Amino acid sequence: MKNLKILCVLVCSCLVSWGVFGLGVFAEEWHPAEGPLFTPWAKKVTPENVWPEYPRPTMVRKKWINLNGLWDYAIRARNEARPETWDGKILVPFCVESALSGVRRAVTPEERLWYRRTFVSPDLPPGGRLLLHFEAVDWQATVWINGQAVGQHSGGYDRFSFDITDFLRPGENEIVVSVWDPTDTGWQPRGKQVLQPRGIWYTAVTGIWQTVWLEPVPAEFIRGLRITPDLDQSAVHVRVEGPGGARVLVEAFLEGQKVGESGGLTNQRVTLLVQDPKLWWPHEPTLYSLKVTLLKGDQPVDEVTSYFGLRKIEVAKDDRGINRIFLNGRAIFHFGPLDQGWWPDGLYTAPCDEALQYDIIMTKKYGMNAVRKHVKYEPERWYYWCDKLGLMVWQDMPSGNFDRSPEGRANFRRELRAMIDRLYNHPSVVMWIPFNEGWGQHDTCEIADWIKQYDPTRLVNEASGWHDNGCGEISDMHKYPGPGMRPLEEKRACVLGEFGGLGLPLPGHLWREEGAWGYRAFPDQESLTAAYVDLLRRLRLLIGQGLCGAIYTQTTDVEIEVNGLLTYDRMVAKIDIDRAYEAAQKLYLPPPRVLSLVPTSEVQPQLWRYTEEKPPENWFEPSFDDSGWKEGPGGFGRKKTPGSIVRTEWTTSDIWLRRTFELPELPEKGELALTIHHDEDAEVYLNGKLIGQFSGYLTNYVLVPVSIDRPSNVLRKGRNVLAVHCRQTTGGQYIDVGLSLVEETTK
Repeated sequence: MKNLKILCVLVCSCLVSWGVFGLGVFAEEWHPAEGPLFTPWAKKVTPENVWPEYPRPTMVRKKWINLNGLWDYAIRARNEARPETWDGKILVPFCVESALSGVRRAVTPEERLWYRRTFVSPDLPPGGRLLLHFEAVDWQATVWINGQAVGQHSGGYDRFSFDITDFLRPGENEIVVSVWDPTDTGWQPRGKQVLQPRGIWYTAVTGIWQTVWLEPVPAEFIRGLRITPDLDQSAVHVRVEGPGGARVLVEAFLEGQKVGESGGLTNQRVTLLVQDPKLWWPHEPTLYSLKVTLLKGDQPVDEVTSYFGLRKIEVAKDDRGINRIFLNGRAIFHFGPLDQGWWPDGLYTAPCDEALQYDIIMTKKYGMNAVRKHVKYEPERWYYWCDKLGLMVWQDMPSGNFDRSPEGRANFRRELRAMIDRLYNHPSVVMWIPFNEGWGQHDTCEIADWIKQYDPTRLVNEASGWHDNGCGEISDMHKYPGPGMRPLEEKRACVLGEFGGLGLPLPGHLWREEGAWGYRAFPDQESLTAAYVDLLRRLRLLIGQGLCGAIYTQTTDVEIEVNGLLTYDRMVAKIDIDRAYEAAQKLYLPPPRVLSLVPTSEVQPQLWRYTEEKPPENWFEPSFDDSGWKEGPGGFGRKKTPGSIVRTEWTTSDIWLRRTFELPELPEKGELALTIHHDEDAEVYLNGKLIGQFSGYLTNYVLVPVSIDRPSNVLRKGRNVLAVHCRQTTGGQYIDVGLSLVEETTK
């Protein structure tokens, strides 16, 4: 297979925001700190062009001042006063641990990180105000303007703002920020950050990691928008937060043409009907523009622009009575990567907007229509690109401590609400996931119910993987490498929240040359691609059984994890793009029909003949007489074996099983598949023919296609015999097998 080099030629935008020249020209020489790995965009980053894009795409004002660039910084003991001298310059908005900050130093919980810079205030109209916005600071930030404290904020991911008008003075003004971050010694949400990185745990992130900016506003101004699409009514509802009882005008546009308008009052819902609505789809992500005007009498006093997509996401039954995830009234399979959102040079922060966009473009090139943003949420511009390019987002809440203190629980809910508020207006976000793999999981159903009440427009996945409490709208399991799925449910849809994790280290593109790992290792790109395509082939069979979505681990390698579709530096596509795209497209075809010929004992016990003593060599032949064997219900194994449902105990080294089933007619089309849970090695025969060999062990049931040209070549009209041998060496042991016929459909 050709080595697919993804050479980035995208250049970071150098647009300059309004008023930026008033901040002074950066004369200091700056360069990144030394680091183990860089993306192609790193060399484009300078203090003059760092993250110049408007940071709030869902509520845009024309005038703003970008404070990204070089700031003074110092690291001091946590309880020390403001520093008199500074350690050097740091490039905001990159965290101090990153190479692109120019510092690359760790900060411990016993220390505090300080920032300082100056700015010249813009001229404000009579009564005008100046707002200071921090898009994200990890974790607790205290802010001073000209030596006066203006406020404190705790939370590593949400935007916060201060009105600094009353603290300004003529000419030059000073901002000082102190940050304390306990990382994994505290109870706060922090995702995968740890002070001692290892395995699936990554480098800590401290301090400012998203854009800092100033926004001049009039005396009465629009404070926020809450935009809710209503596909059933062909409408969009807009709540304009602002001064009480003020009039607002909301106008919608499509491709520059006005398609609707409506008036109302602030802090109340304004409904705007959309004629001949164009819907938002992953393959056709139509976005309408919005203009919102705040009026005083008939005169406009403030104006912002935004956008929206008309879409509806829900769980409903298909024509077979199976719960599916429906988008805009159509069942659509969700397939995408687990996206950690990490960068070798910027850690939590992408080098530039082009880089942020690049990961989404590559996800689409791999044929995916969804993404699970994993225990982190991003700057709004990432979701803007998902909105614009068409990628459905499953959004995790960043995780915190495994054990929750009362203080940690209260803070978790505050930060959870802040996440929903910040991302509410993005049509690409279709699912909230408050917990991952039992990590800090608490009050699960209460929290899931609260999320659905607070935001009824999106699906709620109570917990991805591990501890399922039966609430929310999604039943989510993890299986490496998989694929697999839980049994179907009456009210919830089944998804595979994580699978895959196929690993390949590529020298020259590694964070660390030694210690790289994946859930399953491969020697080269050809074998990696073949295994990936086979995973997707098996995944399609599960769609026929009712699987509604699957998340592959992961978008890129991250630090010592080498499970990515792409290398960590984004230089190499490790899995062949064309072959992966072709395999992914089959996942979106009408689901195949899976007909059970021999059920497993996963739901209802099935009777088998069995023996634990070695039988004659022809034990698997249809003509073999098994009347002397014992009879018992499946599955067979040692109790407490992971994922097992033991109904007949088997604790010896080997077991042989036989079962007969009747077929009134031979199938004319379709393919055979085995549903199997084995621990350890197993062989499966159908009417005397070996149809499957399996090594190692599983921890749940999987559906595996059988490599036979035509089912009629091995099946018989009338009596058929399925025979199984499983051997055990150490640890848990279990065997259960079923046989299905998979038929493609056209609807």
